[in-house]
Amino acid sequence: MNNPQSILAAVAENLVSNNIKVVDLTAPLSADTPVIQLPPERGQPWPFKRQVISQYDEKGKEVYWNNISMSEHTGTHFDAPIHWISGKEFSDVSQIPTQRLVGPAVVLDVSAKVNNPDFLLERHHVESWCDIHGPLPKAGWLLYRTGWDANDRNAEQFLNSGHTPGISTECAKWLAEETPLVGIGVETVGTDAGQAGKFDQPYPVHWYFHGADKYGLTQLKNLSLLPPTGAILIVAPLPIVGGSGSPCRAYALIHNENL
Repeated sequence: MNNPQSILAAVAENLVSNNIKVVDLTAPLSADTPVIQLPPERGQPWPFKRQVISQYDEKGKEVYWNNISMSEHTGTHFDAPIHWISGKEFSDVSQIPTQRLVGPAVVLDVSAKVNNPDFLLERHHVESWCDIHGPLPKAGWLLYRTGWDANDRNAEQFLNSGHTPGISTECAKWLAEETPLVGIGVETVGTDAGQAGKFDQPYPVHWYFHGADKYGLTQLKNLSLLPPTGAILIVAPLPIVGGSGSPCRAYALIHNENL
């Protein structure tokens, strides 16, 4: 068996030499970041807001810093199990084991199929992918590429009046309960389809994944830069005590020959 220290040293050396590429999967966070819109009778998540405390001025001549405000689920963000009633007995975001925030990731790319904004991923799509690329990774992530991140510079187009692609009820249940995945990542504003509130099991990705003590990751970018298999995903949410989730930075490590 290789010396663990030599393995880590090899990783560090390959990062420095650019043999391992770090791909940022995070959308920039600003006042223009799209935020999910809920029915008026429900509470609304805050958009991102930044307010200057001082900027080399009379309030602090040597320092620039800001106050910020937003919801836990603004921008590229992590959903903890406690986010949904089906997972209310499980972890808040501060309690997630760090080992589960780093793991193998595969990319299932259906962007060529998403001519209909209400496209749903079905179990047969995943099984066909597995026939080509192999099984879904143990304690890993399925990153679901639809190409929807191309719309994120325009909030109206990105939210699309609630018509965005997602995952069918049957597929969400199967992925959550019968595969070794630890989480699902998407490019859209939430892990569920835009119309998922109307499904027989409303919001099935939230319901089944969080009910299985698994995680969600949303508003990802640059999935087109990742290979179907072989990436390592690193997710860094804030450890908010009692938090249902957190804005986060998400990265993937890939071998540079995959670029």
